[in-house]
Order: sequence, then C-alpha cells, then structure tokens
Amino acid sequence: MTAPFDRSLAGSIADALGKSAPERDGAVSPQAGDEERVVESALRPHSLHDFIGQPKVARQLALVLEGAKRRGRPPDHVLLSGPPGLGKTSLALIIGSELGTSVKITSGPAIERSGDLAAMLSNLAPGDVLFIDEIHRIARPAEELLYMAMEDFRVDVVVGKGPGATAIPLEISPFTLVGATTRAGLLTGPLRDRFGFVGQMEFYEPAELQQVLRRSADLLGVELTGDGSAEIAGRSRGTPRIANRLLRRVRDYAEVELDGRVTREVAQAALALYDVDVLGLDRLDRAVLEALVVRFGGGPVGVATLAVAVGEEPNTVEEVCEPFLVRAGLLARTPRGRVATEAAWHHLGHPLPRGGALISGAGGAFGGGTGAPTTPGASSEPLFDA
Repeated sequence: MTAPFDRSLAGSIADALGKSAPERDGAVSPQAGDEERVVESALRPHSLHDFIGQPKVARQLALVLEGAKRRGRPPDHVLLSGPPGLGKTSLALIIGSELGTSVKITSGPAIERSGDLAAMLSNLAPGDVLFIDEIHRIARPAEELLYMAMEDFRVDVVVGKGPGATAIPLEISPFTLVGATTRAGLLTGPLRDRFGFVGQMEFYEPAELQQVLRRSADLLGVELTGDGSAEIAGRSRGTPRIANRLLRRVRDYAEVELDGRVTREVAQAALALYDVDVLGLDRLDRAVLEALVVRFGGGPVGVATLAVAVGEEPNTVEEVCEPFLVRAGLLARTPRGRVATEAAWHHLGHPLPRGGALISGAGGAFGGGTGAPTTPGASSEPLFDA
C-alpha cells in the first residue's frame, strides 16, 4: 500500500524552484513541470521491488530499511544525489511506503527561516519521513537547526531578541530525513556527515530505460513494440523522466496521426517532429554544435562568444547544454575554450577540417594531459576570447 504524503507546500515549492538555475524547455529537459509532476506521480513505483535501475543503491537501501524495521527504529537519515530525473523523489516515497509511514515533502528553497523548519519537525509523527528536495539550497539558519534535529531529535526555539532572548528546547518525534540534491558538492561538511546512508544515482543504460518504458506503456495503455521502446530509450539521455516524456509525445503522435501503435518507424517520425535526434540532442544542442563547428571551425572558443552566436545567455549554454554534450563526447572544455570533438563533426555530417579533428571524441585524446587541442602547429592563444 502506498504511504500517504503531504503536498500542502506544493505551490511554494514550485515558486521557489522557479528561481533556480536555468532550465531547458522541450522534450529532453531533465526538469519536471507542474503538470508533468502529476503524471509522474501516477507512474512512480511504490516499492523497491518495482523500482527499475540503480541496482546498487536499491540493494543497499533495502538492507538499511529491513534492518531498521527489524530493530523497530527509524532508519538512518538518507541522502540521494545525482542529476535530475533519475528517481530520487521516487526512492524517497518508496522509503515511506516500505516503512509504512507518512512522507512530508518540501524543498530547500521553500525553507527560508529556521522557524519554518521547526514547525514542520514538530508536526512529524513518530517514524515519519521528511523529504527535502534540493537540500543544498536550504537557508543556513534552518540548516543549523537541522543538525540537532537529525542527531538528538530536538530543536531549540529562540524566543525574544537581544539579551533577553531565551532558547526553549523542544523534543520532536524520531524521524528519518531523506535529502535529495543535484549538486552534492554544495552541501556543507557538517550536514553531509549527518547522513547515515548516501546513495549516488547513476544514468540508466538503454536496456534499463526499455524496462521503464514498457512499465509506463502498460500503465498508460500504450501498445509499445520492442523496437519502438529501443528507439525511444536511445534518445532519452539515460534519464527515465525524459524517456517517459518522449513516450507520451510519441503516443500523442501515434494516436492522432496513426493507429496508436508505437513502432520504431512511428517513434522516429514523432521524435523528428519534436526535434529530438538519434543521440537525444534537441534544437539548442545542435545550434551550439553547429555554431562551434561551422562558424568557429571547431574552436577553441569562449562560452560567452558561443552563447552570442546561438542567441542564448552564457549560463544557459554552460549549465543547460554543455553537461550532456560533454558526457556524449561531442564537446570538450579546455583551458583555451570549447572545442568540438571528432564525434561532433561526424554527427553533424560535416567533413573534418584539414589536419583532422582538434579532439578525438569519446574520452578526449588530450596531448600531454593538459586538455589542449592536439592539432599540429596550433597556437597556444585562444582563437576567440570568452
């Protein structure tokens, strides 16, 4: 049975998250919109048995939860880190379901004052799970209050100001904190050290994404063939959230234009319509690569210049586009600027420049370990300033 969870803070969470780093619009964004969160909740697994992928984290977490249940005590606090869309929220809800307790949901940006956190903690029932998404963005006063709550299940509420202020100790029920973060490096040491279990979420393999797609197709009532799921999985950037989103877009195309059956050919036609290519690149990704290859001869070029060339802000190019392009081996960040790899030239269908590619694609063959392009006779100065 699925454990109940509190979404009373959903509006404030959405507003707070809207002020975060730049997000990608479109079919391959790893972020979830408000409407998509409703769909995701219907597709989420409700037990570790149903959870697909992340076998190491799932196995470790199962041992933690089973041990706690046998001892009759709440499990250690849990930190889940990794890129968006890999299942951190699903695992947090599964923890509550496996323990048979309620899950209270909030986010770091929504907790602006220590009093907000104290109110939430004081309303927890024994054994409840408190899930804080984007916990690295929690306000510092609230974070310091969290230290004592995590260790001693007690908070000190300060009454008054100045010399007359007094701290009133408030006992709270034993609970389990589940924190999720996409940027574990921004967590302070004292907060990170108070988590008894840390799970690092990894990108999914295509075979795992196909399992996710088959399960989602069954829940959505979509007739999905094996080659159709393989086509969608290959364009999903290793992210279940993107895979499910692409499945819904392909379903729409299949139901409106055809007979509703999703095959490889249908998936290819639908994803071409939505500007998602065979590697999962969207319009903005290809615009960045085209500018780098065609306008700047493969680079090196500074990110500011590259952003102007595609009509975007530098932080959008750097934080939204580049992570996947680098992971896919299509772009390299070097001390001299951004450089297109050999794989990027091949993917765009452009002939390699005379003398060969600046960087040899997957893995990046860097000369001397410095990260500099290896073209013979290349200057040590950047061709284009940042």
